[in-house]
Amino acid sequence: MAGEGFYDAGLLRQIATNLFYGWGYNFYRAENQLRADDQLVRSKAASLLGEAMASVCAAESAYRREFLPPPSRAKPFPDAAAMADAQRLEKLGRDIGAIEAALQHQPVPANDRMTQRYREEAPTLQKLLGYDEQLIGQCELMRTTVNGKDAATILKKLPDLEAGLVALRATLHDRESVLLNPA
Repeated sequence: MAGEGFYDAGLLRQIATNLFYGWGYNFYRAENQLRADDQLVRSKAASLLGEAMASVCAAESAYRREFLPPPSRAKPFPDAAAMADAQRLEKLGRDIGAIEAALQHQPVPANDRMTQRYREEAPTLQKLLGYDEQLIGQCELMRTTVNGKDAATILKKLPDLEAGLVALRATLHDRESVLLNPA
């Protein structure tokens, strides 16, 4: 009968299994679920930082409209203090964006035989889970600190926000060191 190979469940399973193994993937390995969870968590954390950056940029824009009017004959140059505050808000937004990008580009353990030779993948991903939980908490705290706040409030909290950025960078560095040190 023509086309009977398309209906043979055993043959289809064998073809699919060979393809999955050839691609380096097996649906039923815990490592695959952990890797997918890691990528999802980092994506959500980056989204939280994106919201924080958008809030800071909106506050900066409103601040510039209010305190840095267009130049006129009477006042051709902007107020130096207002300009410095606007630049501090702009820098905060850029720094949050840089951490968001670094977070999205963090590596995950490779799914290859060489990696498995030096390190067990599942325990490494379990270690990363702790860092990912810390990242989510730090990103949410950053987001709630700036979300919907005006520029004056953000400027008052700037030392705490800068300390939060340092903590986020440290967590990202520690997370990356888990992947780069095979011990």
